[in-house]
Order: sequence, then C-alpha cells, then structure tokens
Amino acid sequence: MKARRNKKQVPSFRKLLKTSKIKLENKLKNKQFKQQSTLKKYRKEQRKLRQAVKDAVSKKPVPLEDPKEKRPGKRIEREEGEEEEALPLDMMDEDDLQLMKDLGQRASFLTRDISSSEPVHVKKRKHESVIDKYEKIPRTLQTAPEKELIHLLPIKDKSGIIPQTREKPVIDSNQDEEDQEEMEPEEEIIEKPIKELTLEEHLIERKKKLQERKMHIAALASAILSDPESNIKKLKELRSMLMEQDPDVAVTVRKLVIVSLMELFKDITPSYKIRPLTEAEKSTKIRKETQKLREFEEGLVSQYRFYLENLEQMIKDWKQRKLKKSNVVSLKAYKGLAEVAVKSLCELLVALPHFNFHNNIIVLIVPLMNDMSKSISEMCCEAVKKLFKQDKLGQASLGVIKVISGFVKGRNYEVRPEMLKTFLCLRIKEVEVKKDTEDINKPKKFMTFKEKRKTLSRMQRKWKKAEEKLERELREAEASESTEKKLKLHTETLNIVFVTYFRILKKAQRSPLLPAVLEGLAKFAHLINVEFFDDLLVVLHSLIESGDLSYQESLHCVQTAFHILSGQGDVLNIDPMKFYTHLYKTLFKLHAGATNEGVETVLQCLDVMLTKRRKQVSQQRALAFIKRLCTLALHVLPNSSIGILATNRILMHTFPKTDLLLDNESQGSGVFLPELDEPEYCNAQNTALWELHALRRHYHPIVQKFAVHLIAGAPSEGSEALKPELSRRSAAELFEAYSMAAMTFNPPVESSNSKRKDKVLQGDSFLNEELSQLIKRHCSQVATQLPLDFTKCLETSLR
Repeated sequence: MKARRNKKQVPSFRKLLKTSKIKLENKLKNKQFKQQSTLKKYRKEQRKLRQAVKDAVSKKPVPLEDPKEKRPGKRIEREEGEEEEALPLDMMDEDDLQLMKDLGQRASFLTRDISSSEPVHVKKRKHESVIDKYEKIPRTLQTAPEKELIHLLPIKDKSGIIPQTREKPVIDSNQDEEDQEEMEPEEEIIEKPIKELTLEEHLIERKKKLQERKMHIAALASAILSDPESNIKKLKELRSMLMEQDPDVAVTVRKLVIVSLMELFKDITPSYKIRPLTEAEKSTKIRKETQKLREFEEGLVSQYRFYLENLEQMIKDWKQRKLKKSNVVSLKAYKGLAEVAVKSLCELLVALPHFNFHNNIIVLIVPLMNDMSKSISEMCCEAVKKLFKQDKLGQASLGVIKVISGFVKGRNYEVRPEMLKTFLCLRIKEVEVKKDTEDINKPKKFMTFKEKRKTLSRMQRKWKKAEEKLERELREAEASESTEKKLKLHTETLNIVFVTYFRILKKAQRSPLLPAVLEGLAKFAHLINVEFFDDLLVVLHSLIESGDLSYQESLHCVQTAFHILSGQGDVLNIDPMKFYTHLYKTLFKLHAGATNEGVETVLQCLDVMLTKRRKQVSQQRALAFIKRLCTLALHVLPNSSIGILATNRILMHTFPKTDLLLDNESQGSGVFLPELDEPEYCNAQNTALWELHALRRHYHPIVQKFAVHLIAGAPSEGSEALKPELSRRSAAELFEAYSMAAMTFNPPVESSNSKRKDKVLQGDSFLNEELSQLIKRHCSQVATQLPLDFTKCLETSLR
C-alpha cells in the first residue's frame, strides 16, 4: 500500500524568513499566557486552602438562644424593627392569629441552624432533637471574659493540617476608661494654642531661617566645586532645596538655589558633549579612574536635566497661574520665580552652547522672546544676540534661527519686531569668514630635502625633521573645525534668514516686522544670490511707491537697494535714479526732535549712494544733495548737524567742482528751485551755501568748527583745517560720539566763576524813593465811608 502523501506543502525559505519572526512572537505570547493562567490557578487553589483552614478553626456550633445575651442594644433594635414591620396584633382576628402560631411551630426551616450546610431531612433520619443538640454545647460562665483568638500559620503533619491559634490579651474595660480619663488632661496640655509672634519677632525668625539655608547652600556648593567628581551626589541634595516647604522663606530659598545651581553648572561642566554609553562600552572592563569619570558624567547629565525640567515647570506655573496644593508659594511670587528661572536659562544658553540639552533650552527661550512681559522678552532677546555675537562656528546660531523661523511662521508673522532684529547680530560676513579660514589653515612652508642638505648639517636635519613632524601634529589638533563645515553652516543659516525675510515681504507687507526685514536685507544684501536682485528691486520700488511705508521704512528700502547694487549688483544694468529721487525728497521729512530717527540711516545711504558710487553720480546730483543737506543741518540736533556737515565735507572732497557753491555768482542758465524733488533738474549750481554763515553762530562749538571749515573750502592743511580727531572719523562715528541721548553735552560746558560778586537788590530797594513815599501815604490814610448816590451820575449823563 502506498504511503499517504502529506498534502501540507513545505514552506519555502523566503516564506520562512517572512513569517518566522511573527511565529516566534506568537509562540512566546502563548507560552507567557499559559504561564500566567497556571499561576492564576495555583494562586486560586492556595486561596481556597487558606480559607478552608480559617473556616475550620473559626467554626463553632451556633446555639438557638444566646446564653450570654450579647449585644442587648442590637437585639432590642432588631425586635423593635420587627415590631414595626409586622402588623399590629390587635388588628388581626383570633382565628388568623392561631393559624399563624400553628404554622410557625410546624415550619422546619425556622427551627434548624441556617448556618450549617446539612440538608433538612438528615436530622429526621437521625432522630436528633434540637434540645439534645443544645445540651451538647459546653457551658461557659457569664463572668468569664470572652477570649479572642489570633490565627497563626498552620502546620502540616502526617495526620494533616494542624491549625494554630493564640489568645489575644483582653484589656479590662474599666482600666480602659481610667486610662482614657488619665489621657484626657494630657491631650488638653498638648493642644495648647501656639504663641502668636509679633511682626518684629516673625521677621527675626525668618532672618534666622534664611541665614541657615544660605549657609547650607554655600557649604554644598563649595563642596561640589572643591571636588566635583567625588561630591556629584550633593547636587541632588542642593536641587532638592528647590522644593522648600517653609512658606516664610520658600520663595527666597528657591531663587538662591536656582542661581547657585546655574553658576555651579557653568563651572563644572566639561567643554564637550557627554554622550550615552553603548552596550559594548558598558560590558567592557575599565580602570577605576575611568569608572569614576563615567559616574560623574552620568550624574552631571541627569541632574542637569532635572534642573532644566524644574525651571521649565516654574515658567509653566507662572503662565498657567494655577495654585499648587501645598500652597507654599503664592500666586504673586510666581512671576519673580519665573524671571529668575528665565535669567538662568539665558545664562546657560550663552555659556554652554556645546553641552547637552542646548536645543531644549533654545525651544524654551524662543517663545519667551515674544512674551507679553517686556522685561522677560528683552532678557531673552539680549541673550540670543549675545549668543549670535560670540558664536564663531555657527552651530548654535543655526539651531536658534531654525526655531525662530518656525515660530514666526507658526504665529502668522504676528510677533515682536525685536525677534527679527536679533538676526542683525549674526556673524555672517564673507570677508570675516575668509579671514578666519586663512588664520586657521595658514599654509606652512617646510624646507625641501635639497634646501636642508645645502644649509643644514646631518644632526640639524634630524632635529628639523622631528620639529616638522611635531608641528604637523599640533596644527591638526588646533584646527578643530574645518572651514568647509563653517561655510556650510553659515550658508544654511543665511538661507533660513532670507526665506523668513522673503515670506514677510510677500505675505505681510503691512506688518510691523517690515522695518526689521528691510534692515536685515540691507545688512546681508551682498550675500544674496544675483538671480534674486531684479525681483527684489522691483518689490522694494513698489513698496516705496505704495505710500504705505513710514519715512524710516522707505529709507531702509533705499539702503537695501543700494547695498544690492554696490556688491554683486554692479554687473546688472539698472538705473537707480528713482531711489536717488526718493532719498532727496525724504530728507526734509526727518525727525528733528530728540529721537533723531532716520538720521543714521540717511548718513549710511549717502555714503553708499554718493561716495562709493562716485563714478555713476553726476555733478548736478551732487550739488543738489550738498545744498539740501546744508539746509537740513539748520533744523536738526547738534550731533545730526555734525554728521551731515561731515558728509558734506567728504562730498566736497569727492566732487571737487562743487566748490562753486561757495561763490555768489551763478553758473549757467536757470534759477534754483528748492521745492523741486528732482535733484538733476533743480538748478543747484545757481545757488550758494548761505546756511554755513548761520551755522557759524551755532551754540555748539563743533558745529561752528565744521561750518568755518566748509566756508574755507574744506582744506586739508592750514589754519582752517580740522583736527585729526574730527577729520579721521566717519560721519556715523561723529553722530554717535556727539549724541545727547545720555543727557550730556559734548564737549562739556565751562562754568563761569567770576571773583566779583554783584549786589543783589532785595525787597523795597527795587522801588523809587518818590514811589515808596506815595505808597506809604496811601496806606496810612484811613478809609472813610461815603454815601453812594447813583442818581447824580444818571442825571448828568442824561443832560
């Protein structure tokens, strides 16, 4: 007979590969389920066994009537309840009452022990009466106190399980009452009211507690600083003080601990990022020193993480304004704690950009830059600016820029302009990057073999070879980060910055962020790709023509356009005449008050538009700008006048033929039209700089010097030439140097201390002698009351 063929197909190797993992997982799950079910069964059996033993020990035959008459109160209550539930007997007939009694005597289920599990007919078969069973129960005296048993673990023997019990000691009720009476006065003594302290005593107590906490914090901090590797566990003890529960000193102690921990982490953290150990590294045997270092690093990272979590929780509590259950810190103190926490985070952001969790700190700080509280917002913005200024490589700056860009986009560009103004502090300048790369990778020239052989001896060649090898190793160690990586990070950062700027230009042109965007574009315009120049100039011109911008925003547009054209934009064939016209028109709109808004931007624009593009600027345009700037110098503050006159001096040197403005005679045809906004066609050659003569009598001495210098033709030498401290400084530097923002006058005003003291006339000495006599005579006369008759006056007037 043929063997029965197995119909089940053998699975292929590929199928086994696909399904083997799932099958193994299922088998493992089934195995675990079986183990759990068997364990549950075993536990259930053990529970039943223990219950059976307990029942066997505690089970006693319950008599029909309680001989001791326990708990009389409960029995009375039960009888009263039964009487309430039953019908009153006086309402029943006598026949019905007799029938109920007969039925009660016959009912077998009422007379048997309900607690026993025996069937009803067993007793009938045994012919055992209720009275006999009751008689078999051992008698106990009523005076004997009932003994309560404590059930112990049973012992298993050959015969079976032997239960074990122990009598619980019974305390006499009378003794209890006496003890209670004795305890009552003691309790009364304990519950005496606490003595209320006066305000002065309370302050002294608080000062004492605070001093104790300060000493404890100082001791822990000094121990950690003295030996961080050995005392790293004390960081946990110090961090636990952030949960100070004494309401008198809780807020102050928490602030002190936050600042102390921040300074500790700044001091003891290493100059590298600590990474988690791999499984292979954990399993390998290491020396004691290495193990100690690893334990220190693990403890430091964990405590640093917990510390940052605590700071984050404090900021969240302040934002949500939810009172904690402990009620140790009041809602009013939340802001103070949050400010200290934010300040610590800002310090760590700047001080530890290389250490762990730096990105987490960035994510916490960036939303706070847009906070409603001005102090917190300014604090965070200043920290980010500081980070940008000191970040040479660009890794930390890139992380911050990414988060800011995402935040601005997520808020639909409704954020504080200060957030985007931080971009101006980025260290991304093409010249500086190239300079840094040359410094880092400066090519070192080594002597060739032929040169060594000619100039050096054999021993000297040997020493030279060793020196060169050592220098190569040192150079490789010093060049920690390659310039390629640096340039790559800077490029990525700039791309994100420009994407943010262009989005705002496209979607939110009326946003308050526009001035910051235009200012940023003006700074980084030389780094923009040439492909975007045409489109960007069209957008800037349309913004100016729209009329929606303020004069300061339009100045930023002009500045951006000329920064683009002065760099890579030289190759473009674009006529920027419309931007010159706009600047010429805007000059008389500048703020002449204490704010000096726009003057610094104008000085920068003039430098880019006229001085640096001297070859593209006509003489007519230069004359028109010099004339208008002199007129503007009459209206603005002294520092602005100095900056404008310094610009005019540079323009007169750049365009020598403009000295015709110092002559009274007119040149060519036409009349000067000062109200015309076109610098090319206003006939500026037919006017003179008469404003300089008015500025010669200015109250500020430096303005006077510049006016005299320009009237003389701005000479470089001679008596009318400027001193080097004025001539070598740019217009923007002079504007800043003579600023009156700090309410100081530069140069200081000389105090006039004359030796002769003039006599000051006081009181009656001001009056003439005749006048004083007349006043005295009128004052000495007695006023006489005369009758007033108005009818005489009326009669004379009628006549």
